[in-house]
Amino acid sequence: MTQHHEVVVIGGGQAGLSISWHLTRRGVDHVVLERDTIAHEWLDSRWDNFTLVTPNWQCALPGYSYAGDDPHGFMKRQQVYEFVRGYASSFDAPVREGVAVTSVRQSMHGGYDLETTAGALHAGQVVVAVGGYHIPTIPRFAEKLPATIQQLHSSQYRCSADLPDGDVMVVGTGQSGAQIAEDLHLDGRKVHLVAGNAPRVARFYRGRDCVAWLQDMGHYDVPIDDQPGGLGKRENTNHYVTGRDGGRDIDLRQFALEGMSLYGRMIDVVDGTMTFAPTLEASLDAADAVAESIQNSIDAYIERAGIEAPLEARYVPVWRPEREMTELDLAASNIGSIVWSVGFRTDYSWLRVGVFDGEGHPCHNRGVTAAQGLFFLGLPWQHTWGSGRFAAVARDAEFLADRIGVRVRDTAAA
Repeated sequence: MTQHHEVVVIGGGQAGLSISWHLTRRGVDHVVLERDTIAHEWLDSRWDNFTLVTPNWQCALPGYSYAGDDPHGFMKRQQVYEFVRGYASSFDAPVREGVAVTSVRQSMHGGYDLETTAGALHAGQVVVAVGGYHIPTIPRFAEKLPATIQQLHSSQYRCSADLPDGDVMVVGTGQSGAQIAEDLHLDGRKVHLVAGNAPRVARFYRGRDCVAWLQDMGHYDVPIDDQPGGLGKRENTNHYVTGRDGGRDIDLRQFALEGMSLYGRMIDVVDGTMTFAPTLEASLDAADAVAESIQNSIDAYIERAGIEAPLEARYVPVWRPEREMTELDLAASNIGSIVWSVGFRTDYSWLRVGVFDGEGHPCHNRGVTAAQGLFFLGLPWQHTWGSGRFAAVARDAEFLADRIGVRVRDTAAA
């Protein structure tokens, strides 16, 4: 007989564990299926010097919060891994590790039929908690690069010493790309950084972490429907900043002064020569403008609330390109490796339920889909800024647990 659970949660990271905590508290029969091991992504897909960019006090899962002696610091990779593992142990989460889900279909008898590497299951309801970053993205023109250049995705990068001799190119200036470029730069490697359209934010302003100001301002509680651009916000690139060494800005202009080479958007590779669009200065200016707008909003809040806070001079650009480099001979520039930090694409090919848009993204309202009993949790901007992070996954999990509980009661009463 096929094993049945009222709820099957797919994914054993912080999102899957958060909903499991709520279901456990409600006495709802469920199991969490994890393809690898609990919280493995924090070790398997982060570099050695990785730190969170959100302060430790924002790490608050249901019934479990950061309890260390550095609430305003930033946990390192190993600490984050141990934090999530400790959370699972704190309530004896019913996680089955090493079980991959290969197929989910609606059952003709109601609920969902699941095929897994450990056999078939039936679930009254399913929570998909596998995040939104599944398959590393590498552009097609990477195939044109010389075989002598080692290529890897940002999720595969661990440390400078693992890369071959020569200069290193990093493509992309989102959070991972900017921080990996900094990691290589601090280790004394010559870095070539291809800048995208990611915005930046100051780490500290007027005596506090900008995250703390924005938290007090209610910025992180604004639903995506009320954000400029609405659902399009889900496609935005995160601001680059770092929690390394207690937290600081990432200033690409300062890196350029210190010898890092910066380029605009990559266009193509032809016969060993890489070409770029002349977009660097505009990208840097746009990133600075976002940082300035955030500081403007903080200034307005401080004045409105009558808060005493130290004044602080605004950022003045320390470098501008005299001319934009639009071509680079890879061999002559001694490029030995390239780190692609241009994101991920989703892969829900195993989830055979009609709840996706034309680009393969799940259609949902706060994680609730049109398919009865099918939910998503832990997606970027699922409801607010913090949905895909520690900051607000607890709130999203409670919202879904309430709806799951209603369906459990309705089913029992039928």
